[in-house]
Amino acid sequence: MDLQFAIQRTEPLDAEDFRAKKVEQIEELRALAKSDPVALVIQLLESHGGTMSVDVLERELSGGVVLAKDFRKWWDATKRALRESKRVIVPSRRTEPLSLRAGDLSPAEALVSDFEQARDLKTMSKALEAITMDSSLFKSDTAALQRLLSGINETAAKSVRIQLGPAIELLSARDELIGAFKDIELPPESLRLSDVLAAEEGRLADALTALSSGRQRAIYEQFNVAFGERSIEVLTEIFDKVGSRGVTEIAKLLDELGHMKVLEAHLSSAVARRSLGTDALIWVCRERNGVAGTIFNGEVGACILNLLETDHLSDGPRKTTRLQTLVAEDKELLGDIVNNMDVNEARNFGRRLMECPVFNDLDRKSLMARVIKARPETGELVSGQNAKKEQELLVSWPSLEKKKAELDDIIRNKIPQNTKDISIAREYGDLRENFEYKSAKDHQKYLNNRKTELQRDISRARGTDFKGADASAVNIGTIVNLINEDGKKVTYTVLGAWDSNPEKAELSYLSVLGAALLDKKIGDSVEVRDEHTEALHSYKIESISPVNP
Repeated sequence: MDLQFAIQRTEPLDAEDFRAKKVEQIEELRALAKSDPVALVIQLLESHGGTMSVDVLERELSGGVVLAKDFRKWWDATKRALRESKRVIVPSRRTEPLSLRAGDLSPAEALVSDFEQARDLKTMSKALEAITMDSSLFKSDTAALQRLLSGINETAAKSVRIQLGPAIELLSARDELIGAFKDIELPPESLRLSDVLAAEEGRLADALTALSSGRQRAIYEQFNVAFGERSIEVLTEIFDKVGSRGVTEIAKLLDELGHMKVLEAHLSSAVARRSLGTDALIWVCRERNGVAGTIFNGEVGACILNLLETDHLSDGPRKTTRLQTLVAEDKELLGDIVNNMDVNEARNFGRRLMECPVFNDLDRKSLMARVIKARPETGELVSGQNAKKEQELLVSWPSLEKKKAELDDIIRNKIPQNTKDISIAREYGDLRENFEYKSAKDHQKYLNNRKTELQRDISRARGTDFKGADASAVNIGTIVNLINEDGKKVTYTVLGAWDSNPEKAELSYLSVLGAALLDKKIGDSVEVRDEHTEALHSYKIESISPVNP
């Protein structure tokens, strides 16, 4: 009965159907895939009504017509050939379909048609780039291109407010096209790229981040026209806000223009303030043996840990994953960092690294091994004589209660609520495109990491009221008065591991300055960083007294 039903429902395939050819002419198709892949794809598209997704194409060809292991390489070459043939519209995104061109268009007509059929600014820009690359097709007839310019001007002008990045990209592609033709000029009333850049200075960093390296470079070269004498200043200001591609291109441009000293001064100041962004910091690390050599110093290590820890403790998706990966994979980086430090700085850096919640225990040990290899004197941090000191945290009672309250809130309220949020977000649809689901899952990861971190820290903590602290030297629970050679005085209170409060000049004994002060006596010198200029000044300890006698 099942067989009879199947026979009744079976419909014969036409001989020209690609599925039939895969059965009866498989060897011919395999040969065509090697000799003329464009013809093969056109046959496949014709069999599917003239359009199909790349995923469907791969299912039709991979494993049968083209070996699965060779398909990716074959498809990359075939895409280039398809674009050159102008017979198939090849989208820039994999999610968009391939389409046969309608009619028997010449290559030049096909390129113009691509632009005219484009429905978004990104596709328009790609179409203009394709025309520029094949400019020889239009040398004898530029009238069609001249007609495009008025449409570009109107489209870009309407889009500047809500789609600044794509609008800038379109104007840049237009200018590049005009530059490829001697007979085409920009109409006087047209919207100028330099005018848009100058008018939208405050939004440029976010707008340019998503653009390709080549397009960003072309736009940065227009900054001189847009900003005049301020062009270098503006480039420097947006340096660490335009993504990894923008960072690289701005650095190259400033180096070529002979303005690298301006960038060095900006980055050095940002590193000292611990305000350098992820992409700029990655660039400094990667170029530490090249153009960033004068910027790379021990402060970069503190900047890295600050950025990783801040991101780890913040809500929302992680922003420093690439930086964390760089630290883990660049086996020379930590050694180069600590080699720029004195002994105390290297030990403080190693101590912070061992306490950093971003890395798991195994990774921390591996990273610390690199530090010890470069600076053997830091090995005492993981030796038996310091094991107890590293295991135990001395904290004030209020800070301990605050940590316990945070842990209780995470366990009782935030984790259960997050579980509900994930369940609700899962119902919104395709998880690959579901922002709410991804956001909830990222928050789940943060909550679980934070819970583990708090449980570990609380288990190691020993509460104290600092009563009777020994004031013969700087100890935990002492007030320290310092004075420099100009007579300027500062006062710090060294307290528990979780008691930092810059507004009250209260220091954790694990902080850089707190650790530097520990065990110092009256008359000893210590380096203190000015909170406004970030410059280091030498101070002498004038007096030491207990917080709670």
